[in-house]
Amino acid sequence: MQDRPDPEACFSARLDQAQRGVAQLASLKSDVIQFARLVQQTLKDGRSVLTCGNGGSAAEALHFAEELSGRYRSNRPALSAISLSADPTALTCIANDFGFDRVFCRQIEAIGRAGDALVVLSTSGNSPNILRALEVARARNLRTAGLLGGDGGKAAALCDIALVVRGVDGAAVQEVHQMIIHTVCETLEPISG
Repeated sequence: MQDRPDPEACFSARLDQAQRGVAQLASLKSDVIQFARLVQQTLKDGRSVLTCGNGGSAAEALHFAEELSGRYRSNRPALSAISLSADPTALTCIANDFGFDRVFCRQIEAIGRAGDALVVLSTSGNSPNILRALEVARARNLRTAGLLGGDGGKAAALCDIALVVRGVDGAAVQEVHQMIIHTVCETLEPISG
């Protein structure tokens, strides 16, 4: 068996990355509020929230959509949301017939409507399928938001709202994205008296 990293060193490194990521939330406050309002308005207008991402970001896209259509904390009416990362038959058909860079934009062409919101999640902001999705969404008058990492990549310029978590590794970027998603979900909960 190969040598493995020391668990204590790994924990310390993970904690450092997480703390550096979470520390950025204060500077993202106005963007998070703007993002929450975009989602609220989209749903209030009777439109849908579409989400997508690759790998771990696909899992987060799925998580966000299910929190909206299912529930977050409280029983409330279902909210219109779907993850474009969810259907393996659509993903593999589109990838096979049109190329992997079109797996999300082709679905937007099928179901996206003006006034819907596309929320992309990407730790780099440079995935070709994310960029194509944003281009098609903008051409069809969907609102666009990106939960991004690094410097936001090419995706940042294609988003109406770009929330960019900088200077940490992909895992920490995804952890901060999850906190942003949960914050938005809390803004959709019924006010209890």
